[in-house]
Amino acid sequence: MSRISRNLLAATSMVVSLCLAPTAWSAELTIGRPTSPATFDPGFLKEPATLVDNVFDTLILRDADMKLVPGLALSWTAVDDTTWEVKLRPNVKFHNGEPFTAEAVKFTFDRVIDPAAKSPTISYVRTVAGVDVVDATTVRIRTTGPDPLLPTRLSRYPAYIVPPGYVQQVGAAEFARKPVGTGPYRVTEFVPDDHVTFVANADYWRGKPAIDKVVWRPIPEATARIAALLSGEVQFIEGVPADLVDALKSSGAADVVDVKNGGLTIYLGLKSTEKPLDDARVRRALSLAIDRKSIVAEILKGKAAVTGTQVSPFDAGYKEIPPPAFDPAAAKALLAEAGYPNGFSIRFQAPRRYISSAEVAQAIVQQWAAIGVKAELEVPEWSVYAQQVPAGKQAPVYMLAWGSTQTLDADAALYAILKTGEPYSTVADAKLDALLDQSRKTIATDARAKIFGEIQDYVAREVPLITLYREDSLYAKAKSVVFSGRADARIPVYDFKLAK
Repeated sequence: MSRISRNLLAATSMVVSLCLAPTAWSAELTIGRPTSPATFDPGFLKEPATLVDNVFDTLILRDADMKLVPGLALSWTAVDDTTWEVKLRPNVKFHNGEPFTAEAVKFTFDRVIDPAAKSPTISYVRTVAGVDVVDATTVRIRTTGPDPLLPTRLSRYPAYIVPPGYVQQVGAAEFARKPVGTGPYRVTEFVPDDHVTFVANADYWRGKPAIDKVVWRPIPEATARIAALLSGEVQFIEGVPADLVDALKSSGAADVVDVKNGGLTIYLGLKSTEKPLDDARVRRALSLAIDRKSIVAEILKGKAAVTGTQVSPFDAGYKEIPPPAFDPAAAKALLAEAGYPNGFSIRFQAPRRYISSAEVAQAIVQQWAAIGVKAELEVPEWSVYAQQVPAGKQAPVYMLAWGSTQTLDADAALYAILKTGEPYSTVADAKLDALLDQSRKTIATDARAKIFGEIQDYVAREVPLITLYREDSLYAKAKSVVFSGRADARIPVYDFKLAK
């Protein structure tokens, strides 16, 4: 047992009696998470939409079975190959009393698809050419070509609907600090790096939430988050370290929620236009030198799945691609063939954002050293790193997580991180671009699947990025909290229940 685990168990023994002692029931919840949000503007997120998902609504929702269901839209119909008509829910108001109308839908999309705005998540809605207002409760969404995924795109960020009057009145910067949505919770206080307070929206169109008040607290250190849970300071935490799951379970004071394959796919981004990463042999060598299986087994304690593709088995367009073999000898031969018989030095960044991600990065550094590659590891603060990556200011090799948990389609897993010019892509490959563009112009299911298969084969062969593994989603909660996790990795507090 590790020193950390022993300390956790010792802490548990001290606080377990407190945790299990009867307390007065209150419809309040405090959530501990690794990071503080940088912004609440859903059109310009550089981080997961965990918090904004509870403040704003999309036109279309996903239920617990991942089925698309009406949200702010009552219905959606394809009028022709490039036009969808969307009927809107009447009598919905934003938190400030501003009415939700067709103009709000148009304003929301106009500000995101404007090239000058440089939305970091524009790739998800880049097929939207414009929105036309038919009447107060009807819009027509035009696409640049046939887009069978439009309903799915309307179910995730950056398609959360924002109030045009309020945004124009206070400006984008103030809106990002003091957001107003139609969602189940209103933001009453946002103190960066300290806490965010939500209060239930009593007039919410789906009915008032069961939990009256929610406080989100950033607690970067995982052991501190767990201690806060066990002491009763928080009742739910994100980002449980894999090596502490068993100790936490044995405490008897909390439950672990493990959603298998419910997390994002961890990969190493590569600035493949820079030497030596412009050589596919070098990229393949770096990939072959990583022992993924030992990393998942020893560091992640099996709370992830080794994979050879960024696409999830849950996604339309998934193709089973075997993970690369661990073959240091072949890796050294490739480096020699590429002109680097003695290896090279390179900067490598990895944040403490994912399950044991800094420890995984350290292991990769050691494994690369065995083939002569000297990786200079930096572990930046997430708030800094989240700004660097979409701005292209990260190291030549950088760890990131991506996926399609909210879209359940290969397009979301691939396009944004592989297409030339996208904010999160450091790839520039004309053949790959052509395949990605073709996938967005193809409607037939079998034809799309074939194209996505070709893309996944090409990525496995040319290694424009290095896929590592797909995380489980790991949470822990007080026994009074009812939440079983979701396949799309959302944390909808509206669906939480607190036992009295």
